[in-house]
Amino acid sequence: MTARNGMTAQTMNTSRLNTILETTGWVLADGATGTNLFQAGLQTGYPPELWNVERPEDITALHTSFIDAGSQLILTNSFGGTAHRLRLHAAQDRVGELNLAAAKLACHAADSGRDRHGHEIVVAGSIGPTGELFAPMGALDHTDALAAFTEQAEELAAGGVDLLWIETMSSLEEVSAAIEAASAVGLPAASCMTFDTAARSMMGVTPADFASQSISFGADYVGANCGIGPAELLHSVSGIMATASVPVIAKGNCGIPAYLDGAIHYHGTPELMADYACLARDAGVRIIGGCCGTTPDHVAAMRAALVSTPQRPFDQGRVDAALGTAWKDLANTTDHNDGKWTGGRRRSRRRQDI
Repeated sequence: MTARNGMTAQTMNTSRLNTILETTGWVLADGATGTNLFQAGLQTGYPPELWNVERPEDITALHTSFIDAGSQLILTNSFGGTAHRLRLHAAQDRVGELNLAAAKLACHAADSGRDRHGHEIVVAGSIGPTGELFAPMGALDHTDALAAFTEQAEELAAGGVDLLWIETMSSLEEVSAAIEAASAVGLPAASCMTFDTAARSMMGVTPADFASQSISFGADYVGANCGIGPAELLHSVSGIMATASVPVIAKGNCGIPAYLDGAIHYHGTPELMADYACLARDAGVRIIGGCCGTTPDHVAAMRAALVSTPQRPFDQGRVDAALGTAWKDLANTTDHNDGKWTGGRRRSRRRQDI
């Protein structure tokens, strides 16, 4: 495979993201896809991936808006791009078409952004969960999951992405299959899990266990995304940093979601997300972005704060004051997260069964 700027794929994949990390110490990722596409007219329940071929100009415009706001890493519009997810919309036979289009649109926006701004833009191929449960609770097994993720990964790789971005996962079985698919197509893998159920994933995985297992599977970057709000996201990241030996990702929701007037709204202001970005960097997070609810305006504020605010020693009190207390309605949070956050280190290894 040839990279989008003429380098070999191997050279590209090992240098583009690492070059930025070595230069600034951190990379600013983009924000939400779905939230912003809803503002552009996407209807609830309609698969965003179809817009890669039906309304490509809107997808390109979203990528461009994040790049111009300061994002150095953008995700392809392919979160639900496996055959399992597309089958819900009778589009399971369009995996190749939709994922290839997603990658090409993002890479074109990145190339244009590099020319405008004079710095590298990393493109990560988004891979979300299949939506199926593994046996014995469901019918999914490793062979089926690997085949689905590999089918998607091959098209994202063919479209020129720099790495695969495995996100919003809840089970280690699915993480394992997705990372194996990335390896099969020769791309680095970023692995992110969502922790929103008693400071664990939906399947009961702790952040620390997720990190250690993902790295053992071959992940090059690990982190948390989505969830509840930025305070909870950073709390989850603390458990990840306790065991991670690779760069850590934080891509949190824009504040806490609330259901108002028939729709989900996020209370986070650009100022709140700017605080979150700096606090994440202070804790040692290397790749920082936003998830649901995060607009280009939020990303611009995050960029400005990261550039203008010197890195400081981590201070949990500053986190609580700026973002609120994580898991405030959950008793004994320290045990659920396998250790209290002290800037990426645990005070206790005591764990509690739930």
